Amino acid sequence: MEYLFRLTKGQDLRLELENYVKSHQIDSCVVICAVGSLLNAQIRLADGKTIKNFNQPFEIVSLMGTLAKGKAHLHLSVADEKGLCIGGHLAYNTLINTTCEVALLSLENYELDRAFDKQTGYQELTIKEKGK
Repeated sequence: MEYLFRLTKGQDLRLELENYVKSHQIDSCVVICAVGSLLNAQIRLADGKTIKNFNQPFEIVSLMGTLAKGKAHLHLSVADEKGLCIGGHLAYNTLINTTCEVALLSLENYELDRAFDKQTGYQELTIKEKGK
């Protein structure tokens, strides 16, 4: 099943995505499209620790990831007023500027979850095919 919705100025992108899937009881889904603009971008960098706030307006170039039982793993790419791009792991407090149009695809045949992985030190995606 597909879900389409719009976020508005001042909303927290990650928090609203998590709230949407919880309120619509979507257990397992992927982000298939997100188009809009941001007031700022709060991004965890590739070292896996540093969270940096880029406090300027951006256009969303790409947003992709999974939401498993309301827990998100999302990557964001944004472009500034010069067209220069930055990206990384979407963190909380990334705020919508004018709008963000979002499309989600529910995975009816799979059950996604997250479990701690000793090797990586993170809550990693687990995938179970329904009916098997």
